[in-house]
Amino acid sequence: DPVKDFSPVAITSTFPAVLAVTASVPANSVKELIALAKAKPGSLNYVMTAEGGSAHLASELFNAMAGVKIVPVPYKNTGQAITDLISGQVQMFFSAAGPVMPHVKTGKLKALGVTSAKPSALVPEVPTVASAVPGYDMEAVYCLFAPAKTPAAIINRLNQEVVRVLNQPEMKAKFLAAGIDPVASTPEELGALRKSDMARMGKLIKDAGIGGQ
Repeated sequence: DPVKDFSPVAITSTFPAVLAVTASVPANSVKELIALAKAKPGSLNYVMTAEGGSAHLASELFNAMAGVKIVPVPYKNTGQAITDLISGQVQMFFSAAGPVMPHVKTGKLKALGVTSAKPSALVPEVPTVASAVPGYDMEAVYCLFAPAKTPAAIINRLNQEVVRVLNQPEMKAKFLAAGIDPVASTPEELGALRKSDMARMGKLIKDAGIGGQ
């Protein structure tokens, strides 16, 4: 059980996705993409690399919050998805920054938004999706948990050591170089995130019918 069997220690890091579109899409902002999708419902497609995965959930959250219907196209791997995105066979992909930003720099793709609630140091030149879709927030989160009923003193010591290491300048630099934002939260912050995310994603999964829900 994701709640009963684990004790939260710390959020260690997060990384947002980038909303990337093929260069031929006649939209240069999230607002323009939404207008295009509303003008031609069902005509735009997005990459789905795994049912219920981050790209799928980010896209369905976008559909729900922006009031559009962009259709999933399943892919077995990111490499083929990027190839088809560049060629225009699929139009949109909520991807980690690493696979798409080199193609954005060469003009083969366009980065319209980043999925974090606030601008990301990883892609500071890319505006947030939330600037056009208020409240939109979807980040991958790396967390550290201990077994349930681990004594509080051990949880606190683990947290202190994680925070100490993640706050070292050289460690922060390594995380950022890998495309990840270091966080170093308290156990309570991780517990609150687990609770809110389970409720938020549970509703999204049910409403979108993901996994037969």
